[in-house]
Amino acid sequence: MAQRLPPPALDDSTLAPGLYVVATPIGNLRDITLRALDVLAAADLVLAEDTRVAGKLLGAYGLSAKLERYDEHGAERSRPKAMAALAEGKRVALISDAGTPLVSDPGYKLVREAAAAGVAVFPIPGPSALLAGLSAAGLPTDRFLFAGFPPPKSAARRTFLEELAPIRATLVFFEGGSRLAASLADMAAVLGAAREAVVCRELTKLYETLYRGPLAELAADPRLDAPKGEIVILVGPGHEAEASAGDIDAALADALLRLRPAEASAEVAKALGLSRRDVYQRAMALRAGR
Repeated sequence: MAQRLPPPALDDSTLAPGLYVVATPIGNLRDITLRALDVLAAADLVLAEDTRVAGKLLGAYGLSAKLERYDEHGAERSRPKAMAALAEGKRVALISDAGTPLVSDPGYKLVREAAAAGVAVFPIPGPSALLAGLSAAGLPTDRFLFAGFPPPKSAARRTFLEELAPIRATLVFFEGGSRLAASLADMAAVLGAAREAVVCRELTKLYETLYRGPLAELAADPRLDAPKGEIVILVGPGHEAEASAGDIDAALADALLRLRPAEASAEVAKALGLSRRDVYQRAMALRAGR
């Protein structure tokens, strides 16, 4: 059995004044970075979404810090105190309950205000439920859109999803277990029943589970009827509708006013995802009046 190495010593170099946006584990405490521990150990003030959760994290690594609550309800009261500390040259760390701050968490107003005041803002990257889900889903990652939490009511949720439906990218959502089945049903109705999706539950935790399949199947899966734990939903980009003959002719008619047939065909074929050779043949037929 391999011998476990001792934990590395904290970096004892002086931490520069400024605001540190620190990512913390989304479940498994061992996912914290060494640099995050350095910052939390040296910070003059740690702004936490929940000081009880933050206290447990710090205690797990034998750290202590001055904690101040900073959540969506108390941010307006806490932000002036944080800005005053930053103006005095203090080192202030911002953490959320789990993952990377500002991703569906309060904090962007503080970052914006600090930057406007000339305060240095340091990102301390690390765990993120969004990226963890994306990395394990097996869906296209060349283009993705994080849409956060869908609205809780079905009518508003469907309107929200209708705005996202035309976007050709993998869509990523956070959702609570109690609303998961209803959200999946609305996604199947609005985004497409056959659209490929993955539901990630309890990422990095003991009961981590990924469910894969078309949206309609996931919506009907009894295992996803109000499960416990944190949920990330990823929905594949779907498929472009095939261009009709009328669409092709209209695009070619416009392109041929500006370009030679070969160039016009290349432009239209690329735009519509069609064979360049087939589009060229149609361009020549249009020129011949057929």
